[in-house]
Amino acid sequence: MATREATWRYRDRFGDAFGRTFFRRFGPGVVSSVGIGTYLGEPTDAVDERYREAIRLALESGVNVVDTAVNYRCGRSERAVGDALAAADVDRDAVLVATKGGFVPFDGTRPEDPGAYVREEFLETGVVDREDLAHGSHAIAPGFLDAMLDRSLSALRLDAVDCYYVHNPETQLAVRSRAEVYDALEAAFELLERRRLAGDLGSYGVATWEAFRVPEGHESHLSLPAVIERAERAAEAVGADDCGFAAVQLPFNVAMADAFTRANQPRPDDHAGEADERVSTLECAHEAGVGVFTSASIGQGELSTSLPDYVADRLAGDTPAQRALNFARSAPGVTCSLVGASDPAHVRENVAAGTFDPLGANAFDAVFE
Repeated sequence: MATREATWRYRDRFGDAFGRTFFRRFGPGVVSSVGIGTYLGEPTDAVDERYREAIRLALESGVNVVDTAVNYRCGRSERAVGDALAAADVDRDAVLVATKGGFVPFDGTRPEDPGAYVREEFLETGVVDREDLAHGSHAIAPGFLDAMLDRSLSALRLDAVDCYYVHNPETQLAVRSRAEVYDALEAAFELLERRRLAGDLGSYGVATWEAFRVPEGHESHLSLPAVIERAERAAEAVGADDCGFAAVQLPFNVAMADAFTRANQPRPDDHAGEADERVSTLECAHEAGVGVFTSASIGQGELSTSLPDYVADRLAGDTPAQRALNFARSAPGVTCSLVGASDPAHVRENVAAGTFDPLGANAFDAVFE
């Protein structure tokens, strides 16, 4: 796993090439504020090879955050990450490796009949119970996550991952009540706390798409303080000395800035959500001491070719993609902004964004005036 000593050595090796605050504290160590993601791309050998080269290049250029998931590209992305980690000229314990579990993964290719595949590989084998599935493809039951973590460790060829996310838990709101989803999360967190005590993961969190950025009345909304409270209860239940809940992942970019602009969360000390005051998710996470990793930081590529002039004029960077990325990592409370990249040229462009200083808080606020 990533360690304080190794991540600081990594920062000393690369830090002089970047602007201020490029490396930021997370847990006991430091991480780059630009990370590489592995979501997009067809499940082919050619894309695997591009990802291996892109991830290796990123790791050897000052990016020590790699994000993936058990289901990305039919399981191929995790394998590419494992290959790149083994090939890169960096220490494993200098890199924050994050993965996720929640969606039922395929194995290398998309099956002709996904429903039959899920039935034969997951239901009939007892890996997951039918009643735990949402939309026939998503579960956060402890037994399922336990198996998915093992699957991820095998694909990554690692003894442990640094951060394990429960993937899009709001998906479960389609089939059960909000209270039931919080209960399910608590059970999932107990499993992850046990795996943390066993040394299989360093920390955990939730990766979301809608849960923390939609209004409180929205059907997909979840309360971050309520989620944290369930993690604290889970840690206490398994006898842990501390709580391993350390991070959230959510979309954030110029076009999806809700995590900063929308006051939809109670303050962290108000777990019951009874106080009138509401704050943004970024402010809530900051006050709770939770790291924020942004996904879709350049709108899955859409902002790499165009950016609103009123925003572009205020941001540093030589290209629209760099300016969009610097917008995301300038937001108060953001630990790292993730960008998917399987092209070495894109990796170099994204890394170079870190040579520019991020906006200060006042300048960032001015973008919304």
